[in-house]
Amino acid sequence: MTTDDDAFERYRRSPNARTTLPRLLAGTVIVVVFWALTTAIVLFGGTYVYFAWQQAAASPYAMQGFLASPIGILSALASFAGIWVGLWVAMRWVHGEKLSALLGASRHVSWPDFLKGLIAVLITSLVSEILLYALQPGIERGPISLSSWLLFLIPIVLLTFLQTSSEEVLFRGYLLRGLASRFRSPVIWALLPGLLFTSLHWSTSSSAAINACVLASIAAFALLLTLVVHATGNLGAALGAHLANNLTGFLIISHQESYNSFALFTAKPLEGPGWTSWDAFLIALIGIGCSLLTIALLLHPRSPLRVGAKLP
Repeated sequence: MTTDDDAFERYRRSPNARTTLPRLLAGTVIVVVFWALTTAIVLFGGTYVYFAWQQAAASPYAMQGFLASPIGILSALASFAGIWVGLWVAMRWVHGEKLSALLGASRHVSWPDFLKGLIAVLITSLVSEILLYALQPGIERGPISLSSWLLFLIPIVLLTFLQTSSEEVLFRGYLLRGLASRFRSPVIWALLPGLLFTSLHWSTSSSAAINACVLASIAAFALLLTLVVHATGNLGAALGAHLANNLTGFLIISHQESYNSFALFTAKPLEGPGWTSWDAFLIALIGIGCSLLTIALLLHPRSPLRVGAKLP
């Protein structure tokens, strides 16, 4: 594996003098507030409009029903626009910088690395699905028709990119860059954003064993995303990798019952019953192994998908 420390050093030194810990905390609070506001608007406003349009009475499970519907999934993805708005406000009024400063040392996305990250994760997602099928062979055709799938393809891709890019710019951009400018140790600037990102994927509807395996897989994926940012000083590869990972679950094979409206195929939902602790352990191994394979594809010097430093 190879990295170029100079690219990341330029990225970590790029914040101005106004990137202090109190300002970083204030900016994070601003992002959370805008994210919460847009999410509330989507959840409550969307639920009301959805049931009014359906001419049905709201029930105690109205919100869950709305979010599980196709329009609910699209709305939930759109709510991540709040992160982008919050980041713009924080960068403009708290730090006095342009939002583009978060994208990398060059202040723009490396689209060649974006494509490499996208391809690498599509490859390892295929490997993951083969191994998961060997573990649990039950795969069925999803509820959506091919014509409807094609109709929603572009909106889903665009909204998924809105979701994944907002998370990357927040966790691998704003937080990682801000902490790295103040602390030399990766235990702080890499571990803290990674743990926060991982913790947000806890599911109350899954068992403790499945939650543990999912969080282990997410932690490995967060490590992958952090390593490619460190190797390139740019968010391009991380943006592509994250997009490919989520698109696979939204559009190809869904492992979550609440997010399978647009998937061509559905597998046994992780939040469902019947999973054993041994199953959870194997699922974690598959997730971690595929993240390590992706790291090799993106960082090994002989890999055709190797990403490199992006200097201004």
